[in-house]
Amino acid sequence: GLQALERAEASGTGAALTEHHRTWAVRAHLLERAGSTDAASLAFAEAARRTLNGPEQRYLAAKAEALRTAR
Repeated sequence: GLQALERAEASGTGAALTEHHRTWAVRAHLLERAGSTDAASLAFAEAARRTLNGPEQRYLAAKAEALRTAR
């Protein structure tokens, strides 16, 4: 999961992937599943910052906050 995402980002089209909020959301999900809740929280917050969609932004921000407060 995370290694495949890193390889995709390192490829020629990786810059476009890195800028997209969904890539950050995928990273956050994979980090959360791996037990890296601090990193996942930061990635969810970054995904929320990058999206322009209100409902998506609220969902991603809520996921980030839930992980921050679950420590």
